[in-house]
Amino acid sequence: TITPNNISYKKHIGYLPEHNPLYLDMFVREYLSFVANIFKIPASRVEEVIHLTGLTKEAHKKIGQLSKGYRQRVGLSAALIHDPDILILDEPTTGLDPNQLVEIRQLIKDLGQHKTIILSTHIMQEVEQMADRVLIINNGKILADENLKKLQSGQQQIIEVEFDMRIEREFLDDLTGITAVENLMDHIWCLAFDTEEDMRPAIFDFANAQGLKILQMHRKNKNLEQLFKEITKQ
Repeated sequence: TITPNNISYKKHIGYLPEHNPLYLDMFVREYLSFVANIFKIPASRVEEVIHLTGLTKEAHKKIGQLSKGYRQRVGLSAALIHDPDILILDEPTTGLDPNQLVEIRQLIKDLGQHKTIILSTHIMQEVEQMADRVLIINNGKILADENLKKLQSGQQQIIEVEFDMRIEREFLDDLTGITAVENLMDHIWCLAFDTEEDMRPAIFDFANAQGLKILQMHRKNKNLEQLFKEITKQ
């Protein structure tokens, strides 16, 4: 049982807040040794997390000399110093340049192979890149709690198709189960169906019956940003 006076559970949790609280005048190794001492962790663990988070070449520098990406690595190292089972990361990629973004994403994904990571972010692309389970929270209420792929595939089926000639929108209304039609450009259409059945064979048969040729066709999942907007509007 977790009570206000029981802090033993904290030993199993590491936390990186959005605004990474670092002592900029301290050296990287010095700061991590300071954190390790608080947790009564052996000094050897400091070198382990420095290697784990890719800080070896920067460990001799003051934290204030580091880029935003490397400061995030220092924060991750501090959160990992006591080898927690659960790692909570609050907006860990905010303010990173594209190269730093790729590196931190990969680091988090690597850590996720061995630990439970709870990632809090408003950037849906980051969720798609790093998460396998998604919780969508709005006004303090959990509106969705699902595997990412299942969440995306469980919505409307979206198919993008390009015909060999221009056709009128009404022409596509005869497709069975179609719920929405959008002309993306010239001969390219985005079709929505409210069914789990793969509708590509039906579209192919429809085009063939109408004397149309399909130049390309592929099934698309809605991105998480679209799903977030739909779910939070309900």
